[in-house]
Amino acid sequence: MEALFWTVEEVAQRARHFYENGIRQQVENGDNIGKMIVIDAETGEYGIDKNGVESGLMLKQKNPHARLFTMRIGYDVAFSFGASMERIAE
Repeated sequence: MEALFWTVEEVAQRARHFYENGIRQQVENGDNIGKMIVIDAETGEYGIDKNGVESGLMLKQKNPHARLFTMRIGYDVAFSFGASMERIAE
C-alpha cells in the first residue's frame, strides 16, 4: 500500500537512495556536472536540466502526485546563499 504522507526527510532519504544506488553512475559526468536532477522518490524516475524546472514539470505531468526531490549533480548542495558550494565529483 502506498503511503499517503511522507515527511520531507523520507522523500529526501528515498531519492538519495535511488541516486546513490544506480543513478549516480549514469549521470555524474562532465556534461551533467552542475546541472539539476529531479528524482521521483517513489519510482526513481528522474530528469536533468539546467535549473530543474522542466524536469519537475515533466515528472509532475506523468504523475501529478509525485514526490520530487532536487539535487545539483556533482555538488554537496543544490543552492547556496552567501556560502560556497563544494564540488564533490570530478
